Amino acid sequence: NTLYVCIIRGATSSADMEKENTTLLTEFVLTGLTNQPQWKIILFLVFFVTYLITMVGNLGLISLIWKDPHLHIPMYFLLGHLAFVDAWISSTVTPKMLVNFLEESNISLAECMVQFFSFASSATTECFLLAAMAYDRYIAICQPLLYPVIMTNRLCIWLLVLSFVGGFLHALLHESFLLRLTFCNSNIVHHFFCEVIPLLKISCTDPSINHLMLFIFSGSVQVFSIVTILISYTLVLFTILKKKSEKGMRKAFSTCGAHLFSVTLYYVPLLFMYVHPASSQADDQDMFFSIVYTVIIPVLNPVIYSLRNKQVIDSITKMLKRNVPISC
Repeated sequence: NTLYVCIIRGATSSADMEKENTTLLTEFVLTGLTNQPQWKIILFLVFFVTYLITMVGNLGLISLIWKDPHLHIPMYFLLGHLAFVDAWISSTVTPKMLVNFLEESNISLAECMVQFFSFASSATTECFLLAAMAYDRYIAICQPLLYPVIMTNRLCIWLLVLSFVGGFLHALLHESFLLRLTFCNSNIVHHFFCEVIPLLKISCTDPSINHLMLFIFSGSVQVFSIVTILISYTLVLFTILKKKSEKGMRKAFSTCGAHLFSVTLYYVPLLFMYVHPASSQADDQDMFFSIVYTVIIPVLNPVIYSLRNKQVIDSITKMLKRNVPISC
């Protein structure tokens, strides 16, 4: 009986020690984009310049929309908040990535969770904002006479609030499921920021429920926003084709084509990351997809949505003329 009690106590002690070990791992090492020293400085310079352009482009667009009363309409109201979200996504991911190029940088579990929450909130909010912008273009082109009646300031604010609240709730859902996981096998995250898929790969706890939640909720958000965008732009194109104005068709196809290109570039990697079975993906493939929607899209959106827009270009020109002194 004594031997039996000792064995039971020994087994209990081993289980307790194992449980303690699983909770001790509170720091991660982000491997970054490369482990080749000769590439790190080059990549640092490339992404540093890209980050500067991203911030100048998006914050400059916000400032322009804020200062020019002619741009105080629903289309630019939504565009300004899209620029804010793009700057938010880039600032969540890029600074830590730049530090990792210069030195091996650890990230605590708390910092990791905050970074993921910030990324998930901003990325989801962007999905809803892109859908809202597509709906705005549909009303403007397909029902121009009803546009002031439908796209009121009240509706715009509601669309904006729902986009941000939806983003926060979606991020909170996945964050709560991440917090149930323990990490004991490895603290090496094969990524350049705390993305959910690489974290699930090193979890000691069975992450099946996390994968299921990602598939259901991330898939639902993406399918809803993609369907809204496709229906809106399809109706826009049909309306343009009915008018049979060559100049109008050329302009509309150019604008819609640019917008759809940006949307496609944003959603395709997201679909592969969160709807495609994650276990079959390589780490390099994960990082490539992540670069597209955290670095490339934020720097491209100001160009696609604003610099191809005549009203924005006119506003920039007027502002530059006001600020440039006239020499005698």
